Amino acid sequence: MMWQKTKGMLKESLGESVYALWIEPLECITSDTEQIRLACPDRFFRAHMERNHLADVQAKVDELCSSHCRVTLCDKDLAVLPSASPKGQLRLPHIPKGRSVVRSLHPRYTFDAFMVGESNLLAQSACKSMVNGDDTVGSCLYINSSTGLGKSHLTHAVAHSLLAEAPSTRLRYVTAQQFASEMVRGIQSGSMDQFKTGYHDQCDFLLVEDIHALKGKKKTQEELNEVLDSLIKSGKRVILTANTAPRDLHGIDNEFRSRMGAGLVTTIQAPDLATRYRIVAHKAAQCELCLTEEAISYISQQIQGDVRRIESALLALRARAALTGGQVEMDTVREVVTDIAGIARELTTALIGELISREFNVSYKELQSRSRKKVISFPRQVAMYLGRKHTEESLNDIGKTFNRNHATVLHAVKVVSELCRCDTSVRRQVEILDRKMAEM
Repeated sequence: MMWQKTKGMLKESLGESVYALWIEPLECITSDTEQIRLACPDRFFRAHMERNHLADVQAKVDELCSSHCRVTLCDKDLAVLPSASPKGQLRLPHIPKGRSVVRSLHPRYTFDAFMVGESNLLAQSACKSMVNGDDTVGSCLYINSSTGLGKSHLTHAVAHSLLAEAPSTRLRYVTAQQFASEMVRGIQSGSMDQFKTGYHDQCDFLLVEDIHALKGKKKTQEELNEVLDSLIKSGKRVILTANTAPRDLHGIDNEFRSRMGAGLVTTIQAPDLATRYRIVAHKAAQCELCLTEEAISYISQQIQGDVRRIESALLALRARAALTGGQVEMDTVREVVTDIAGIARELTTALIGELISREFNVSYKELQSRSRKKVISFPRQVAMYLGRKHTEESLNDIGKTFNRNHATVLHAVKVVSELCRCDTSVRRQVEILDRKMAEM
């Protein structure tokens, strides 16, 4: 097939990271001697493709095809073949009024827009399982993380999916504070029976965010505990979020804490470097900001933790770009990142390990594993070599980063040093990594 051959050539010419980020997600809708029509995940993705990679795709197609075959892009939502029935026709014709109570949803907080990495894979998979009604997770899911790491994105995505795919599901999506306020109004107005009926008998799926906000509110905890007990025993589904694990919640009743921790408890960690890179690239495309690979790499290296800081940096860069005719220079990127992330942080072997994992397309956990496969052992040795060269850490500290001892670090430094001396390709690769270390 023409498109499959084209993808093979693009993978070789563009490199693994660019190919995985911008070519792999494309879906071929039609392919013949006159046209190849490719569907993009969304309009922001399509805009970036048209500006940066469409010419490369067209060039490869021209190489393969003797007659001119035009490459066109469209949005996935609009790429429905004439013979296919619109997905919306499968929905129920009427949803009884008031059956779902949902807080305002962010339109872009969907599963498709959620960047999955090692730090959040379990939480994302569990949420999808809950939406699909799988029994693998159970009836209750508890997600905890620091602010800005994706808890709300996932709960919004669950709500979006349920409303789109299963509109008859009676969904209640509230914050813990909203639940408490609703209960207080029920007590004051003498309508607690109606309040209880809404949650106990007219709810199939409950989403409650920020459980930690119920600290010290014993009556509200007791009421929500009764709701959880009723729903879980009835086989209904519940997702709760908080800023810490159930066992670490202070000012929470023991019975309520036990109930919340009875199902799957999962933690979202800060995204690793590879995931941050994809987040920066995706969000830049969303706000139609054209960034070079160097700029994307720099932002993802310097801004860690809270993803909202990445969004803040991109908004600042878009504002600067509007004033300069769309151009974003690296000096501007560095200035904006410094304002948000502060002075460049001290380089550590752990940070070097994150960079190496992305550069060699292996996971950070694989670098820390006991595997002796060359595709893993060599990147690990390079990371140790660079850790010795660019940090003040001891051999023992460098070794601990990768679950090794100081003797293994010494061996790695010796191996890479010798390869740099006698192997030109390795020497050039390490020199490139050296330059990237200087930018971190």
